[in-house]
Amino acid sequence: MSHVVLLADDDAAIRMVLNQALTRAGYEVRPTGNISTMWNWVSRGEGDILITDVAMPDGNAFEVMPKIKKLRPELPMIVMSAQNTFMTAIRASEVGAYEYLPKPFDITEVLSVVARALADAKKPTNAERKAEEPGETMPLVGRSTAMQDIYRALARLMQTDLTVMITGESGTGKELVARALHDFGKRRNGPFVAINMAAIPRDLIEAELFGHEKGAFTGANTRSSGRFEQAEGGTLFLDEIGDMPMDAQTRLLRVLQEGEYTMVGGRNAIKTNVRIVAATHRDLSQMIRQGLFREDLYYRLNVVPIRLPPLRERIDDITDLVQHFLRLAQREGEPSKTISPEAIRLMQNYSWPGNIRELENLVRRLSALYADEQISAEIVQNELNIVDRPSVNAASGPMDISMAVETHVGQLLREYEPNLPPAGMYQRVIDKVEAPLIAMALNACGGNQIKAADLLGLNRNTLRKKIRTHSIEIVKHSRRGG
Repeated sequence: MSHVVLLADDDAAIRMVLNQALTRAGYEVRPTGNISTMWNWVSRGEGDILITDVAMPDGNAFEVMPKIKKLRPELPMIVMSAQNTFMTAIRASEVGAYEYLPKPFDITEVLSVVARALADAKKPTNAERKAEEPGETMPLVGRSTAMQDIYRALARLMQTDLTVMITGESGTGKELVARALHDFGKRRNGPFVAINMAAIPRDLIEAELFGHEKGAFTGANTRSSGRFEQAEGGTLFLDEIGDMPMDAQTRLLRVLQEGEYTMVGGRNAIKTNVRIVAATHRDLSQMIRQGLFREDLYYRLNVVPIRLPPLRERIDDITDLVQHFLRLAQREGEPSKTISPEAIRLMQNYSWPGNIRELENLVRRLSALYADEQISAEIVQNELNIVDRPSVNAASGPMDISMAVETHVGQLLREYEPNLPPAGMYQRVIDKVEAPLIAMALNACGGNQIKAADLLGLNRNTLRKKIRTHSIEIVKHSRRGG
């Protein structure tokens, strides 16, 4: 006997396409264009699976789904919506949907989800989750295909404690994603604690993470709790994990393996209960090859990888993002503004090296500095300083190091404007140049420190000290080509 699919959507074309595809796949389909008919079928115990749109002429499916879940907890519900926002995906998850499919959808994917849902329906179900109204503020903005994939992944992760690794360029919103995982997940009543590895002196990172006992080191006059202790029962967000020194990586690995840690200068093991979300803009696989990051730690952290696309890969979202930031500025007392279509097109053609952070800073600047009710393309062009810049590519020879540093520092300053980056920028930039320089010189010399010191023109003791400072792992090998 074939499974009965209840299909509710007020779009006749979508009903027809899905009806044909599901019928060809061997299902019996009952289509309707309203919620009341769908509810009558469900309340009479009919159907093996429900596919429903959200907004229909006689109501909203999200309002009736909790009743369906209570009446028939075994009935899988698949939600379709053209809204395509983060909150739609989260709301669908909260009201008990098996899966959320943004429109336009792929027919093959719909059939795959239906088959999977019916197979899973035979398995024992988890205890019903209490549905809660989401907050009014939307933490993530955008309806591009790239963001749809992220929303769906996040919705599945909300009720788990799996460790998540968020990768993406600076300014793509990695901390927003980490906060969303916390605020809409099962640890929402616990603390959310963030620590940025790049903003803390390397020799203090372990004490910051794990705390220290009184007298553990010079200046440790009292016992101090670490971020793990502060995040107990909640979420610990480890930003820029690629900047973590090797010693701290080893201690973190122990926490992930054994669920306990010791304070700096302490002897007693402390049990911990935190969810770890890590983030980086670096290529960790390359750092592993250079001996700068532990491979075993990487696999412990990279349980669920989420890649945030740079803004240049999701230009369709720029209009939504601009409107979002304009509303935020207005809420903070700035006058109401609009941005001309030509100015939006100019933004969509810009490369956004600072990503969403740079876009937000631009919109806030436009709101605060210009009296015009509508911001013109000319104003945006001047603010972005769009001029013909010399491009650097493989054909023009190796990149000039001073130009690379200038580009990096310029991007860093833009990312944080109107504020300044965290203190200690000089040493962080020097470290970024020095660490790969030494690692690659060592590799070129087959791990021989004497040869590497000669190659670099450094005193051998200085080289050893820098190897320790940057936690560079030395791999001895014979050089190719003699």
